Amino acid sequence: MNHVKNRMQALGLLDRSIKAATDDEITSGIEALDDDHREGLESFVEGELDADSLRAGVKAGRIDGSMEAIAAILSDACLTDCIEGLGENADNPSTDQLKEVLPGLVERHGLAVTRIMLAATIAGEAPASAIIRDLLKNDEVLALPKTEEPQLAPVLDTAKRSDDEQAKLREQRKAAKAAMKEADRSRKAQSTAARRK
Repeated sequence: MNHVKNRMQALGLLDRSIKAATDDEITSGIEALDDDHREGLESFVEGELDADSLRAGVKAGRIDGSMEAIAAILSDACLTDCIEGLGENADNPSTDQLKEVLPGLVERHGLAVTRIMLAATIAGEAPASAIIRDLLKNDEVLALPKTEEPQLAPVLDTAKRSDDEQAKLREQRKAAKAAMKEADRSRKAQSTAARRK
């Protein structure tokens, strides 16, 4: 039960980090993406790739894992930068080590993308999750704005979905899992490469 509670809290922080971003910050994050990342993001959002479609994709993807995939793609360059900055401490950094690299990340990638990257690493169950969670709650610069009482997600009645809708949802979940696996593989490869430097 504790794992489920931690998972829900991690997803809540990720959701809050995206909600805290302004449309301009999200637009800047999208514009900074290379073609491969942009293409990856397009597979999770409908219509034009902009702040509104990204937010809609996040809202629709809270249950099937798409929210995590969108966050991982949007913040991948920031994560790579963070891993390189931490070097051999990338797998399990201390608070001080993180605080040393974070100002540069905020300067280069913006506050919103840095927050999203940190929240995504918590959702990805990074060893330093407790430290990162504390930063997102209490750090002077990085702390997420306080929110109103959390709203529970409504229980979905899957019996009302047509077979086509159900199949489409299954495909979306499959694509989200594949994207998360690829992001995780990429993260591990970057971490290994950073340690070898």
